[in-house]
Amino acid sequence: MSDLHALLGGTFDPIHFGHLRPVMALAQQTGLTRVTLLPNNVPPHRPQPEASATQRVDMLRCAIEQQPLFEIDTRELQRDTPSWTVATLEALRAECGEQQPLGFIIGQDSLLTLAKWHRWQDLLSLCHLLVCQRPGYPTEMETPAMQQWLDQHITHDLRQLHQQPAGCIWLADTPLYTISATEIRQRLHQNLSCDALLPAAVIAYINRVGLYRD
Repeated sequence: MSDLHALLGGTFDPIHFGHLRPVMALAQQTGLTRVTLLPNNVPPHRPQPEASATQRVDMLRCAIEQQPLFEIDTRELQRDTPSWTVATLEALRAECGEQQPLGFIIGQDSLLTLAKWHRWQDLLSLCHLLVCQRPGYPTEMETPAMQQWLDQHITHDLRQLHQQPAGCIWLADTPLYTISATEIRQRLHQNLSCDALLPAAVIAYINRVGLYRD
């Protein structure tokens, strides 16, 4: 099997176990050996992260220091325009060639609202979608047409993910974590412990630079 290369985008404000642990479980399930974290640039009309782009990348570095599975790609932070997933995937596809299997990791909540994404119909021509479960979300798509689209592309055959460059949807049986970055920031503002929610090295960094403090 060739090396399926997977990507995970996010604001990562801060990165936490709700990001890392489902992806590690997904990697074990699917034979992933490389996951690239893509911190998003947040466009001006959206709520801005509390941490700067540099701080968010520093926290990613702290989180993955002992995790050879992960690497970081900061290309979306170099742009002043919105981070359209499809544009990033087109750039990566141009770099890695037509035959490299690429997977884009999303949560179940994102799958259910995929029809709202910019040029969502192009995604499966560029990558596979690797979907992690999310607590409390339904498994049915919003419309019969979207459900039919999902049913057409779902695969239960791991070989397809590794042998085809794109085109499949894999519904992963990953652990459910109800952790949110918003909750973590609120807890930190209240000086409450977050030891169980994010890696110790990230907490040490947050404390060192005084992030998420009132």
